[in-house]
Amino acid sequence: MRRRTMLAAAAGTLATTALPRKPRAESLPPVAEGMHLVEPPVPAPDTPFRGQDGSVHHLADFKGHGMLVNMWATWCAPCGAEMPSLQALSKALAPDDIAVLPLSSDRGGASVVADWYRAHGITNLPILLDPKGQMAHALNVRGIPTTIIIDTAGMVVARLEGGADWGSPEAQAVIRKLVAG
Repeated sequence: MRRRTMLAAAAGTLATTALPRKPRAESLPPVAEGMHLVEPPVPAPDTPFRGQDGSVHHLADFKGHGMLVNMWATWCAPCGAEMPSLQALSKALAPDDIAVLPLSSDRGGASVVADWYRAHGITNLPILLDPKGQMAHALNVRGIPTTIIIDTAGMVVARLEGGADWGSPEAQAVIRKLVAG
């Protein structure tokens, strides 16, 4: 009987992750809700992460720019729900030299993320990978989605655990203010 219950639970998990679903950003709270300032700010870790082509990157590569680092995965429903609003935020903040860096913890590689992006209409976010969880560990991420705000001096200044609606003008204003230092 225990095995039957485990199999049923696994089948339910597979059924919910196998089919692409349209994310629902309207069900997410505003950015300010749940945002915690990091006091005092701490240096961003120098942990490597990978680009779509396998290239190695570090947060230090973006020093001098504001950064919003979002830890997510394709199989995480709240993560998927906030991706369209992160895409809108990225477009809105590009003129301000603020990078939106979604780091996927998917272990299937860049093709899994690329397929998910295609299925959900994500067209202007980079495919970045943290499949072994090194960056998540370095940033003390307890669950996903988690978003880390890094100012232009390379200091972690704020974090938000859980999903949020990043697409509003209020979210843009909060991020601009936090990365200015």
